Amino acid sequence: MTSHEVKKLPKNSYQITVTVPWKDIEEQYKTAFDLILAQFELKGYRKGKVPADLAQKHIPKEEVYNQLIHSYMPKIYEEVITKEGLKPIISPRIDLKSAKENEDWVIEFRVAERPTVNLKNYKEAVKKATAGAKKADIWVPGKDAKDEQTAAKEKAENDQKVLNEALNAVLKEVDIEVSDLVIEEELNQRLSRLVDDIQKLGLTTESYLKSKNITMEDLKAQYTKELQEMYKMEFTLMAIAEAENITVEQADLEKLFAGISDDKERIEAQKNAYFYASVLRKQKTLDFLTSL
Repeated sequence: MTSHEVKKLPKNSYQITVTVPWKDIEEQYKTAFDLILAQFELKGYRKGKVPADLAQKHIPKEEVYNQLIHSYMPKIYEEVITKEGLKPIISPRIDLKSAKENEDWVIEFRVAERPTVNLKNYKEAVKKATAGAKKADIWVPGKDAKDEQTAAKEKAENDQKVLNEALNAVLKEVDIEVSDLVIEEELNQRLSRLVDDIQKLGLTTESYLKSKNITMEDLKAQYTKELQEMYKMEFTLMAIAEAENITVEQADLEKLFAGISDDKERIEAQKNAYFYASVLRKQKTLDFLTSL
């Protein structure tokens, strides 16, 4: 039977150390072997019909252990986070600290939960920051001989200014620390996508960086700063929506879907209702901020 210890880390992160008895590993090894055996092929035998004792001579232990890790680690992880009541927002960082034959295995999971947000006096901060821009937004048709199109353009620009001022004020006011694990996961994904895009252009990463006159360290630092700001804003808007009970009703979604004229696009959008609900909730939250 496995045992585990949970260590609280900074920024709502956790380190979970799990010890798995060798007896359990042996049982899981047999299970993993059977899974491979069911798909194993050997000359003279049909797929899945190779005798186990013969297959053992041809299936490397490493392959079996890889299958064991692939199928058993997620089960251990799910059991632990369920028992501890944790709610990770990213996939776990897994490290096999000890994985020797005839010895208990020690596995380390590192996970991150949604960060805690202290909104403080964000409403007052927003009101103070946007006061000047809102005064400049007052316009009456015909005033200063402005045509409707010009007025509409200026209003849109000023609305954007109000929103930017509100968001900047919120970020300066609130207290929030996003887990490094969250930032690192997104950073790795972003760098991986960039490398793929560079290769599609027939370039090397080195030549691309040289053309931009930056180093990989500079790029990582730039991305890290951007991601920190992005996640700080996303989690803060979520916290505001919860604090102010900002919700999305079914009627809101139906109105959105009704505006999609193409039947296929509308059906596809309805399948992703949760995503659109999150987008609408975010927009409602932004509207709430600019209305303060």
